[in-house]
Amino acid sequence: MEFCPKCGALMVPKQGKKRKSLACDCGYRTKQKPSVTSLKEKVPAGRGIEVVDKKLELLPKTDEECPKCKNKEAYYWTVQTRAGDEAETRFLECTKCKHRWRSNT
Repeated sequence: MEFCPKCGALMVPKQGKKRKSLACDCGYRTKQKPSVTSLKEKVPAGRGIEVVDKKLELLPKTDEECPKCKNKEAYYWTVQTRAGDEAETRFLECTKCKHRWRSNT
């Protein structure tokens, strides 16, 4: 990675009429051949991108009963839904059936 001595911006590989060089948006070009010509990484044939369908839950848990399945544990988060001088609304999601509900207390 090289930076332009003229303006300090990042230099990128460019193809000129005769050869490749590093160039800047301000118009400055190096006379040397760049050591890196591409920033793209190729995925080898037969290897795809692995899709993980597991949802990571980073929300805190509380002992709250789900009104739908009666499970005793739920994730919760709070949102300020009314005026700033009023209490925030607490939203809950059941850890078992994923049912969501709100609590204003």
